[in-house]
Amino acid sequence: MTPRASGPRAGLRRRVPSGPGGGVRPIGPPDGATLPARVLAGEAGTDLGRWASGAEDTVRAWLDVHGAVLFRGFGVRLEGFGAVLRALAGTPSPYRERSSPRTELGDRIYTATDHPADQPILLHNENSYQREFPRRLVFCCLRAADGGGATPLADTRRVLARIRPEVLAGFARRGVRYVRNYGTGLGLSWQEAFQTRQRTQAERHCREQGIDFEWGAGDRLRTSQVRPAVAVHPGTGERVWFNHAVFFHASSLPGEVGAEIRKQVAEADLPANAYYGDGAPIPAEVMDELRAAYAAELVATPWQRGDVLVVDNLLAAHGREPYTGAREVAVGMAGPLSWSAVRDGADR
Repeated sequence: MTPRASGPRAGLRRRVPSGPGGGVRPIGPPDGATLPARVLAGEAGTDLGRWASGAEDTVRAWLDVHGAVLFRGFGVRLEGFGAVLRALAGTPSPYRERSSPRTELGDRIYTATDHPADQPILLHNENSYQREFPRRLVFCCLRAADGGGATPLADTRRVLARIRPEVLAGFARRGVRYVRNYGTGLGLSWQEAFQTRQRTQAERHCREQGIDFEWGAGDRLRTSQVRPAVAVHPGTGERVWFNHAVFFHASSLPGEVGAEIRKQVAEADLPANAYYGDGAPIPAEVMDELRAAYAAELVATPWQRGDVLVVDNLLAAHGREPYTGAREVAVGMAGPLSWSAVRDGADR
């Protein structure tokens, strides 16, 4: 029997909570979905940053219900995105302890990812493998792909509700161990991930963030850290599925890519992998269940140029579809939180 989902009800298009007008028109999520809430520019030339700076409570209410809000028709460009980002999320944070290649486009504004266009990026919650992570993400579509390239979303309350209680209890009790290998020629280098060329600075970061580390031959670095798998949203009090277990697990490597990587390195030397917090492997059937839970809740809305998508990082997981043609999406993240502020009682 499938557990009953929490959060917005399945298959029900929820009305976006009403808020101040001032040139915006909420129309709710796409038919049959619960996210993202969609808000259109009600008047030509509406300045989204100016509107958002006076509508903090409204945006928060929309996010608490839906987890993500798509603003469309405001014509936001890169030169104005910084102001919009700050109005919707606050002062942006730097991207540290990286897991995806990105290019900085402005002050703490980055490309959403520089990952190859033909490969999908699995649903995940930004930086959930770190001790600290952003509460909100803000994306801006500078150029939509010719085909594909959406940023799919999934409500993490509903994902959690699809996981069998005994599986969920195991993760809540044991957490997730993330193991990463740098310097193998596969994935990011430690210099890029930690944004430094000094070993001492990388080591300092690891010690401060509770990360075990071990240097190997040829400038290799292996790190290991344990984080919880379930969080409690600091505003709504709801439990959410919040981790990188599927994203980092070795079985999630795409077929041909994964096969080629395994020819080059042993499993212990893979660029990334995920285990239970005690180091035990996560069974294949459990990983299949987690992927199915994400897939059942996935919603992909095609980008249009000038779109802005604000995501509550705890309430909604995000990813990226493969695409053709050029695609330019910028992102900023803000509102730093720590695991100590959102830890679930079952993890204590």
